[in-house]
Amino acid sequence: MQGQSEAVAALLDDINSGDPKAFDALVTLVYGELRRMAASLMRRQASGQTLQPTALVNEAYLRLVRSEPRWDNRAHFFGAAARAMRQVLITRARAHAAEKRLAPGARVTFEDLQMASAESPVDLLALDEALDALGQVDERFLRVMELRYFGGYTLEEIAGLTGRSLASVKRDFAYARAWLYDRMKS
Repeated sequence: MQGQSEAVAALLDDINSGDPKAFDALVTLVYGELRRMAASLMRRQASGQTLQPTALVNEAYLRLVRSEPRWDNRAHFFGAAARAMRQVLITRARAHAAEKRLAPGARVTFEDLQMASAESPVDLLALDEALDALGQVDERFLRVMELRYFGGYTLEEIAGLTGRSLASVKRDFAYARAWLYDRMKS
């Protein structure tokens, strides 16, 4: 893992220096981890979801490459990948809602967030709005929730990715989870 971390850091430096081939090399290197993130996220999607993890990674890749890539470190890159996957799912949920002329689109659960609720499924579009509002409170909370929910990382992995203590990540996660719960139930 240390060797891969060093290779990722070197490729990020190459990307930031303008090497046009470095981004593809980075994605090739971390494809398995991106695929794992997508598979974890897709398992939590409503039944009937037609998007496969590989397609989600591919669509997220296109969003990342179009965004004029520049990432400071591994955590920044994987946070951007989780955000790109979130954007893909939101775009698909909006298209599905418009197509079916339904109010809120695809359903997901907060099962991974360990939230107690009488109504476990939540609307992905409402979740997206709540996450945007959470980002206005503090970007750090948003980053933790994106890595946890959309990235599928454990709190320990998030601490390692972000270089923060596990206790700090746990506090941020607890606050963000409670904040989202309050926002989503109102």
